[in-house]
Amino acid sequence: MSEIPEEVVIPAGALASSAVRVDTWLWATRQLKSRSQATAAVRAGHVRVNGEPVKAAYKVRVGDEVRLRIEGFDRILGVNLLLNKRVSYPQARIAYDDRTPERPRVHIPVAMREKGSGRPTKKERRELDRLRGYDSHEHY
Repeated sequence: MSEIPEEVVIPAGALASSAVRVDTWLWATRQLKSRSQATAAVRAGHVRVNGEPVKAAYKVRVGDEVRLRIEGFDRILGVNLLLNKRVSYPQARIAYDDRTPERPRVHIPVAMREKGSGRPTKKERRELDRLRGYDSHEHY
């Protein structure tokens, strides 16, 4: 768990209590745009707390690990501060510790031809089709 810098002002939405609903926390920390989206994500099974699937009313505590699946990738967040009201991004940023590993980079080969080289020959066209995954013998 990372330490909160002393010069950072604790947001007005921060709670003195020991727990807050997971859907409210996700919305307040600006992970999802609306509270209803956060609730829907939890109901769909896209949210886990400490590795366990949870319901929307599950109470998160400081030190918990929240996994949120967005667009097929998991965001792994450590809870540093409990928020029940939506705050500005800089204030929300101190409420969680982003532990998400970097997404894998996918390299897709791109066929490049020299400018001014004219139209591709039949052989070059077949090579381009093979590179793109087309069978040049199929009829379209």
